[in-house]
Amino acid sequence: MSPPVRIGVALPTDHTRLPGEANSVDALVGQVRELADAGLTSAWFTQRFDHDAVTVAALAAREVPDIEVGTAAVPIYPRHPIALAMQARTAQAASHGRFTLGVALSIKEFVERTYGIAPHPRIRHLREFLDALGSLLDTGAVDVEGETVVARTPFATTVPGASPRVPVLMAAAGELTLRAAGELADGALPILSGPRTLAGYTVPTLARYAAAAGRPSPRIAAIVSGVVTADRAGARARAEESMGFYGTVPAYRAALDREGLGHPADLVAIGDEQALADQVAAYVEAGVTELVYTQTAIGSPEDERRTWRLLGELANR
Repeated sequence: MSPPVRIGVALPTDHTRLPGEANSVDALVGQVRELADAGLTSAWFTQRFDHDAVTVAALAAREVPDIEVGTAAVPIYPRHPIALAMQARTAQAASHGRFTLGVALSIKEFVERTYGIAPHPRIRHLREFLDALGSLLDTGAVDVEGETVVARTPFATTVPGASPRVPVLMAAAGELTLRAAGELADGALPILSGPRTLAGYTVPTLARYAAAAGRPSPRIAAIVSGVVTADRAGARARAEESMGFYGTVPAYRAALDREGLGHPADLVAIGDEQALADQVAAYVEAGVTELVYTQTAIGSPEDERRTWRLLGELANR
């Protein structure tokens, strides 16, 4: 494959595969070592309600040299841009420049039910949040008073060693989040977007908005799902169970409709090594700059390691 593609894996792939009694942070760092040994270029951490993704990324980077780390992705609710910028710059210094901050808007109903945050214009909040975050990462200071975000630093700060500037990628699928990613971030983490959608919609949309805003060509780190396994039926059933909810979210449903697919699991490559290699080639042809693999645990533990080894080989061809 030419040129080589950057390929990473999002961790944890399956919470049940982390040790129940032992230190789960140690286990995650151990998985990052496995990814690096397999030749993968990056490890990404999802944000749920247990580990703090930015912190684990920073710790993993300290323990495992040469592999890039990132978050895929940290919801901006209930965070404040000043606090998140402090975390991100600390992680960048800890990783010696190998950290990428992936952020997400998250699902409206989920945010309201979990945090009790009153409804307000979500896209406006996203844009104001990214504007403030960008100022902080660029200059160490911010002075923003928007409709949904107020952020003022009493003085500019620096974090020696936090270089280069922390890149920010926005989880995106629809027009408004892609516009925010193109205009106010360094690129996107497209979600539930297949090769046809990426080539015909996502990539050109991002490029158009970035160019109009005078920004460089955006990074496009597509969230992709796949596993090498002989148990196709079992893996498919587990994918349907774990991904079914996303097909009910309007932005993701629209992305699936663009691709002509009925279920999110239809995007998962399940089969032999050639099936996964074909998927990687299709996404690269669609114009992405890198791939972040999920759902690698829908087969057996050995299937997962086999998948990681193959992805490492594909990343180094």
